[in-house]
Amino acid sequence: MEEPRWLDAEEMRLWVRFLAAGALVDRAVDQHLKGEGLTHTQYEVLVRLAAEPGGAMRMTDLAAASYTSKSGLTYQVGKLEQAGLVRRVDDDTDVRGVNAVLTEAGRAKLDAVAPGHVEVVRRVFVDVLEPAQRAAISAGLGAVADGLTR
Repeated sequence: MEEPRWLDAEEMRLWVRFLAAGALVDRAVDQHLKGEGLTHTQYEVLVRLAAEPGGAMRMTDLAAASYTSKSGLTYQVGKLEQAGLVRRVDDDTDVRGVNAVLTEAGRAKLDAVAPGHVEVVRRVFVDVLEPAQRAAISAGLGAVADGLTR
């Protein structure tokens, strides 16, 4: 059996800092959204639906775009549906498909929550980085995401 390619000190520092930053940013965003009565996944669903023509998206496509499991998305959309922010309708083009559709109440909720959300994202992530750091992190994380989604 081959010896693992252990992380050197620089690589370990990178990994630990990534874990710490990710957890702390997630915590700050989650705390804000929880105060607004949403989970991070629910907020992302509202954002993604708002960006689509007619505010609708097929559930399987929504799960893929949100990097969440189909069952996890179904649960979160169910909660949004109970709150009147989203409704589910059969897909006209495929009898097996279901679409999530943003309601007017969902759009109003997103409009109310988005300014505070972007303020948190700026405060805890974007504005603490210099432009060159943002570009490097964006390129690096893009490469990681691309490698994992191929």
